[in-house]
Amino acid sequence: MSALLEELSKKAKELAVEERAQLAQELLESVEQEGDPEIQAAWETEIASRIAKYERGEAKLIPAAEVFETARRLTQ
Repeated sequence: MSALLEELSKKAKELAVEERAQLAQELLESVEQEGDPEIQAAWETEIASRIAKYERGEAKLIPAAEVFETARRLTQ
């Protein structure tokens, strides 16, 4: 860990919980903005494909309550 990173980490840990959460969110957003253009293009293609399947009635939709219940059962 570089000296700067170590200093920033130490200072960040001194912030209030809400401020740390805000800083974390801003840092994550900055990383996401610098993403690989090819990966972003692939995601956009996938999203468009899923929307099209939904609009054509080809997507099998599962209610959120059912998804969460299945997840609970699998993690217990």
